[in-house]
Amino acid sequence: MSDRSSNEAHSGTTTHAPRGCVATAMKVVDADPEQIWRALTDPVLVEQYFFGTHVESDWQPGSPITYRGEWNGQPYEDRGTVLEIREPLRLVTDFFSPQSGLPDEPANHQVVSYRIQPIDGGCRVTVEQDNNADDEAAALSSSNWQTILDGLATVAPTA
Repeated sequence: MSDRSSNEAHSGTTTHAPRGCVATAMKVVDADPEQIWRALTDPVLVEQYFFGTHVESDWQPGSPITYRGEWNGQPYEDRGTVLEIREPLRLVTDFFSPQSGLPDEPANHQVVSYRIQPIDGGCRVTVEQDNNADDEAAALSSSNWQTILDGLATVAPTA
């Protein structure tokens, strides 16, 4: 992680601009911000809608995040860092997957931002993931995030 990101993580605020091609997905969820927050951060709930992924973190700025699971029949362990928390409205993380085949260097990490906006009838949940290799990779990531948000919308109302 760069010195800038490390300092920002400890302060709990970030000022980074998205890099490269950005994947975006959005879903209106019939739940309040606290329910959505629980669904984003509780490992038991995450596993129900995030392709069976088991996530571990204490969700404090600067803390590590580990994602474990199986994708296309192959086990994986991805990692990241909590960059920003504004519970229950915003979560920003750094993300790296060794399955990318790229070296684990800051330039190859992605930033994933979750924004929860209360609206009439629930909340608008938006996810952005930067630093995708190209437009095709961003489109695939957007599709995966949409699937995840569709699942989140079924879990969050009971969280």
